[in-house]
Amino acid sequence: MASTAHPSAPLDLAARAPASAAEARFAFGDNWWRFLRLVDERRVAIAEQSLREALGVDDLAGRRFLDVGSGSGLFSLAARRLGATVHSFDYDPQSVACAEALRQRFRPADPGWTVEQGSALDRAYLARLGAFDVVYSWGVLHHTGAMWDALANVETCVAPGGTLFIALYDDQGAKSRFWWWVKRIYVALPRPLRAPWAVAVAIPFELRMLAKQTLAGELRRWLESWTQYESVRGMSRWHDLLDWMGGFPFEVAKPADVERFYEARGYRTRLVHPTGGAGCVEYVFERKG
Repeated sequence: MASTAHPSAPLDLAARAPASAAEARFAFGDNWWRFLRLVDERRVAIAEQSLREALGVDDLAGRRFLDVGSGSGLFSLAARRLGATVHSFDYDPQSVACAEALRQRFRPADPGWTVEQGSALDRAYLARLGAFDVVYSWGVLHHTGAMWDALANVETCVAPGGTLFIALYDDQGAKSRFWWWVKRIYVALPRPLRAPWAVAVAIPFELRMLAKQTLAGELRRWLESWTQYESVRGMSRWHDLLDWMGGFPFEVAKPADVERFYEARGYRTRLVHPTGGAGCVEYVFERKG
């Protein structure tokens, strides 16, 4: 596939990869499979509310919703319960199994929710899917190994007047290069050493945050970052931590570049929302009708 032009020179993390890095990949599906046991009505309701707020809607009745890289399937389920007809796909077979398991658990034999394997880098596959009112891809396209190609591909699935809701890692220069190496080491380690590596890397950051918030008289905030983490998007702090520490391939983008990229393709920027730290930036774009 020909490379998609990028509006300005990106942080070239891929150029730092050893020869074997192209094959190195985090087991996203395995992590989501373990997360599924935590999914309950409360988490689903929180996921629904996060979609309502980001998209600025009360429901998704009568709309087609494409979940690109559906992961656990939680947000596909949330969109379906909001009334959308949902098509979920993921590159990772285990992630596909997660979404299917969630569908069987909450929406058995539901003809309005399709789950299958596919890739955001497969233009022919995307072309077969048709156009959708909402295309959703939270924290996925920067893990494809060809992020800008994926960004160009998924927008072709957005119907005129439709919405594209994505989240991508922020380009933070040297900090992003540090995390590239953390993730690269994680996927190169033998499986029994991966979780200990994630914990070893996380401890200094957690201790620094604990000390900072304790001195500020806000110890409760640190405790709630673990005990009430699901209150924002219905997710799990531990499973998100493993995803963060091991999520490889790993690419980043400057928000201004992402905005220019889509505005040049006929989109209007409606929301740019940094989620904090070295994490993702949420974007909501509307395709001009």
